[in-house]
Amino acid sequence: MTNVTNTRFNSIEFPKSTMISVNGVKLEVFEAGKQNVKPIVLCHGFPEHAFSWRHQIPALVRAGYHVIVPNQRGYGNSSCPNEVTDYDIKHLTGDLVALLDHFGYEDAIFIGHDWGANVVWRLAQLHPKRVKKVINLALPYQERGEKPWIELMEAIFGRDFYFVHFNRYPGVADAILDENTSQFIRNLFRKNVPLGLPEPGMLMINLAQAEKPIGEPIMSDKELAVFVSAFESSGFTGGVNWYRNLDRNWHLLADVNPIIQHPTLMIYGDRDLIPKFEKLPEFVPNVEVVSLDCGHWIQQELPEETNQAILRWLEEQNV
Repeated sequence: MTNVTNTRFNSIEFPKSTMISVNGVKLEVFEAGKQNVKPIVLCHGFPEHAFSWRHQIPALVRAGYHVIVPNQRGYGNSSCPNEVTDYDIKHLTGDLVALLDHFGYEDAIFIGHDWGANVVWRLAQLHPKRVKKVINLALPYQERGEKPWIELMEAIFGRDFYFVHFNRYPGVADAILDENTSQFIRNLFRKNVPLGLPEPGMLMINLAQAEKPIGEPIMSDKELAVFVSAFESSGFTGGVNWYRNLDRNWHLLADVNPIIQHPTLMIYGDRDLIPKFEKLPEFVPNVEVVSLDCGHWIQQELPEETNQAILRWLEEQNV
């Protein structure tokens, strides 16, 4: 697949990408600060792109880090396998381990946002020696309870909850998102959205079909065009398939130590609809928690504040 989105980066400072073969797939990887010796890997969420970290890359390079930002499988110009099970947590974390091997690093600091945060939590569990420190945004650690996650969500929220809908009605949401890519992306990346009762139906489909956005945009039209171009090329099925492995992941994690001992920074957005996890210190005993006055898209809504929180914590850890 051609590197369609890179042409849109020319007027927005962003590294050029390289296609790297790892773990049976090819990942589109953006690098900066190659001269530095401290690796830090930034993991995006859904429906995002490596470009989501554009504000953090220069700050981390100045702080002395070799910044590695992959489009994970299913995103951008990275491979999009056909099999749903190719997006389970063992594959997703295996890609990151293989990426470290490619660059010759024993371990690295990992930063994740949204679904990327979930992958980083599980990476610390499944491959603890490959993770030096954890910084996660928006999505806290998810406790593995007695019931598989989708089964539990369906019992609580019903079949229209988008996690459940992605699993119970395969292909339906993907097709609607693909048909309304620009509108969906425009409507999703917003801030200061008034709180109200949820509309009936499935959230992501509603956003894709809404002709008028609410709230305020979090990025310029030029920046938004990078995301639109990427998903017009890749489609949404690869990213949605991450959700379709949640119950499979629940089974795969059955015998894995649930406690993460790594030094960890958790950054919440106070206006995010994702709730904070009060039991986080039980599962991540070496965690520090920071809350910022923003919604879900933390590093894009408040880039300077996010950078300050990350760099301050990293400096304290290094001391």
